[in-house]
Amino acid sequence: MPDPSSQRSILITGCSSGIGYHVAQGLKERGYRVFASVRKTTDVTRLEAEGLESLQLDLDDEASIQAAVREVLRRTDGRLYALFNNGAYGQAGAVEDLSRDTLRAQLETNLLGWHDLTCRIIPAMRKQGSGRIIQNSSVLGFAAMPYRGAYNCSKFALEGLTDTLRLELAGTGIHVSLIEPGPIRSRFRANAYAMFIKNIDMDNSYHAAQYRKQIERLQKAGDAAPFTLGPDAVLKKVIHALESPRPRPRYYVTFPTYLFGYLKRLLSTRMLDRLMLKASGGGEN
Repeated sequence: MPDPSSQRSILITGCSSGIGYHVAQGLKERGYRVFASVRKTTDVTRLEAEGLESLQLDLDDEASIQAAVREVLRRTDGRLYALFNNGAYGQAGAVEDLSRDTLRAQLETNLLGWHDLTCRIIPAMRKQGSGRIIQNSSVLGFAAMPYRGAYNCSKFALEGLTDTLRLELAGTGIHVSLIEPGPIRSRFRANAYAMFIKNIDMDNSYHAAQYRKQIERLQKAGDAAPFTLGPDAVLKKVIHALESPRPRPRYYVTFPTYLFGYLKRLLSTRMLDRLMLKASGGGEN
């Protein structure tokens, strides 16, 4: 029996490192035709040298998204089996310290760019009568933690938008799934620290004492949270979402996601708040 992934193509965003890079390499080895998209042209060159079919795609730029979709569909004669929306970053900072521009930037990359890209891909999938759309969400898409408000907001919104899309595409042959990882080894913390320093005025914030704790976590060498897994854990879920005849609407990844998913159903909001504050090192100054 032939490999079920034979001749299938997938566009992945955020492939310069971490989850996107690992999933792109893993699916290529599995026989998929992978279009590994990245924001920087220098990363396109690097990935091409490593044997990946790469292209430039900036989720903050509508023209870049349009050009990338046009190029992928040109290379595949108008067909694309799957889209894995993954490119994102985390903006740390208390909600009251987030400027309108800072929050808008988080939503542009983590939500609106994904939405634009997805909507441009759907017509090709509908025409071929099949497709898989996989959204890389987070445990923070259903369980909020303090000092991660911008990221929480982007992922909570992504979950609602994706649930709605799944309902609207019912019966089309296009399956929509959410991946909800907890802590995964990647450059996520390093990138989050850079955005925190860029956009948050720590010295003049009421939350300065808590920020010092957050910075310690972001700069910690090695795993900063218990039960951290490698990106292979995400790859396994992506493969199931791509190849199962009935892919799941949601895929939990890592023990914290399973735990908080269970506790969210079991505990009152007040009890869950206390737990999330303790787990995050948050609380009063």
